[in-house]
Amino acid sequence: QEQLVESGGGLVQPGGSLRLSCVGKGSIFSYMGWYRQVPGKERELVATVTRGGTTNYADSLTDRFTISRINAENTVYLQMNSLKAEDTAVYYCNAQTVNYKNIWGRGTLVTVSS
Repeated sequence: QEQLVESGGGLVQPGGSLRLSCVGKGSIFSYMGWYRQVPGKERELVATVTRGGTTNYADSLTDRFTISRINAENTVYLQMNSLKAEDTAVYYCNAQTVNYKNIWGRGTLVTVSS
């Protein structure tokens, strides 16, 4: 069964960095990406990356966040730098299998606070 397992969330001070990881299991994934959600708001795109390495970012995050993946390991990373309080959210890994099934991880909480 397909599954996404996230890790790397936690508490970080403003201006700090975190790297999130997501390992996909049970399938080969065409695209993988990250979304985030703040309580009371809709889930929003952070970034996605295809198997070929084509990336797509939310316009407001391109200068601070970097997405990457290792296809052989079915793993996608999100490097987050210069974090701000408004980046506080639950970050969800998302992926689509080569059979067009959409999969979500359980989420990992990122808290940016002093």
